[in-house]
Amino acid sequence: MSKGNIVFEAPVYTIEAALLAVEHGADRVELCADFGEGGTTPSPGLLKEIKKHVPVPVFVMIRCRGGDFLYSERELQAMQTDMGILLENGADGFVFGALTSSGEVDESACNKLIQGAKGKPCTFHRAFDLILDKKSALEKIVSLGFERILTSGGAPNVAAGSEIIAKLFLWACDRIIIIPGGGLKAADLRDLHQSWPLKEVHSSCKAFRKSAMNLPPTGLKLSLIEEMEGKVLTVDPQLIRSFRAALDDLD
Repeated sequence: MSKGNIVFEAPVYTIEAALLAVEHGADRVELCADFGEGGTTPSPGLLKEIKKHVPVPVFVMIRCRGGDFLYSERELQAMQTDMGILLENGADGFVFGALTSSGEVDESACNKLIQGAKGKPCTFHRAFDLILDKKSALEKIVSLGFERILTSGGAPNVAAGSEIIAKLFLWACDRIIIIPGGGLKAADLRDLHQSWPLKEVHSSCKAFRKSAMNLPPTGLKLSLIEEMEGKVLTVDPQLIRSFRAALDDLD
């Protein structure tokens, strides 16, 4: 449970990151794979191992591939199958979103995935930020039964999207939780909280540590992401603690 009144969710991609995030102040983790694609479905083994060691809820990303959020029937079936397996391995909730070819909420696809969640809480993720008519989309998402929307307000980061996020809080009117997330910094929290009392926030506090492997230089590149070459994605404990402290200072 939250150490204060505002829930701090941290997206993580590794066991190391999950353990550090929880140890230093996260109330919930969002477990993903493939940082470079913005998150895809992680392995059941990773979820199962993390659940052995963390006392907080673990929400799991359901996204069978990167790219867009327009899914075929076979892809939706694969995602539903993944959900069943992840439920068996301890998933506490799910994070997903599906759009139509015109960039609106795909109500049919989302309903299938919500059914696959078997009553576990569902978050509509940042596919929401691609939607132009956010007020109409919010209404559809509420009617579908999602409990949360993760959003940067359609901007590159929360600070830039803060005006839209304030409108979303107003439109939501406590029917659904709006989670500001996407480049969210501790310095952004007070202004957000003053525009509308925060219930939950989402920040990775990510860091890259140097690999502990002791190998001579080869010039070989195995990652498409330059900043990850020879490094391991994790979280920065100091950033997590600072974020936690900033949240608790708002209560």
